[in-house]
Amino acid sequence: MPRKRKHAPKWLEAARQGGRPGETTFDWISRALARAGVIPLRDAEAAVQAGRVQVAGRTVTAPISLVRPGDEVRVDGKVVSIAATTRCLMFHKPAGIVTAGSDPEGIGTVFEALGRVLPPELARYGWHAIGRLDRDTTGLLLFTNDEKLVAHATLPERHLPKRYVAQVQGTPTDEKLDPLRRGVMLQDGLARPARAEIRADCRVELTITEGRNHQVKRMLSAVKLPVVQLHREAVGGVVLDVPEGAFRELSAEEIEAGLGFTPRTIP
Repeated sequence: MPRKRKHAPKWLEAARQGGRPGETTFDWISRALARAGVIPLRDAEAAVQAGRVQVAGRTVTAPISLVRPGDEVRVDGKVVSIAATTRCLMFHKPAGIVTAGSDPEGIGTVFEALGRVLPPELARYGWHAIGRLDRDTTGLLLFTNDEKLVAHATLPERHLPKRYVAQVQGTPTDEKLDPLRRGVMLQDGLARPARAEIRADCRVELTITEGRNHQVKRMLSAVKLPVVQLHREAVGGVVLDVPEGAFRELSAEEIEAGLGFTPRTIP
């Protein structure tokens, strides 16, 4: 049976559809505060629910209350700006932690790991992971404060390339990798042709343009090269260049050239 696809979160669906929160017409107050780096999302939601936030002179208590460009926003009586610009971080994910808001096994999440290394001026933002990596997969994971960038980079039609290096069981050969280059059949349908190259020490470099669950592992398993370790080196033209557990912020030029997204100003 084909795997059932998980639904995208509502904020991501809204960003993909346009004309919803994140556009210049209106936004949700909690997300606007987090996107602008005023206060992290969970703290923003709590502040709103506690009646500490006013929009256009009116106290709001629902985190999805609407705010429009030009509305005066106050937190604890102090005027704050919800104007924001697109920001993006690269993070070198260690093995063992999950790309989720919580970890039922208690080992940890990428958001917790990132939060431990962010300076205060960046810790105030609400960061969204751009895509996912499995718990045991290491390497490049991107974060942004801009839901539109998440939608842009994860939309299947974008075909944004992602480069992985896998240590595999067995000896990779061109004969074994050829089906991946042509497009191999998986349980949930035909995978798009991938770039597959042999590296030394039983390693395979695989570049895919899709984002299905466990796709790299399933593709290599389909050609009898089960994955032992998996590492992501690049997303689009952005190549990982920081040590494990570390981060750095991408420049506007890197966002545009590497991800094909023009950073924007959100009033």
